[in-house]
Amino acid sequence: MARWTPQKTDVLDSLAEEFLHNYGTGRTLLAVDGIDGAGKTQFADALADALRGKGHTVIRASIDGVTGAELRQTLVEPFRRGETGGGTDSPGATLIVDGSALGDPGTRGLWNWSVWLDGTAGANTEGRNEPAGSARAHASAIVDNSDWDHPRRVFADSC
Repeated sequence: MARWTPQKTDVLDSLAEEFLHNYGTGRTLLAVDGIDGAGKTQFADALADALRGKGHTVIRASIDGVTGAELRQTLVEPFRRGETGGGTDSPGATLIVDGSALGDPGTRGLWNWSVWLDGTAGANTEGRNEPAGSARAHASAIVDNSDWDHPRRVFADSC
């Protein structure tokens, strides 16, 4: 029996709607983190397009190997002040950042919302126990992106 898998647009639209329901006003920050090779940049670009498709202003950035202090100083604080560099001073814009270690303890508090991408083909990540401090355990949404055309939202409730 064939298993139904959602289309990428359905998953992205659902994530965009959830984000906008909770953070539809004000200057907001959204992180896309995950395992190496999970497609963080492409996923963040597609999520930005989904938010834009709903009429939301989005600014995109990709970072890697930046410390928490550098991230705050060069990207987050200028965005919060309206100095986006992206050609908009919209008070309702969202900055979507993709990169590694965005969900680490030193940067976790910067984000209003975060997505963790799993992406190892064939890996069973659903229902696994996560250390209390792991980035995956603290993500707002977890997505299995091992099939880039059919990402799948994963609910890793521990109750």
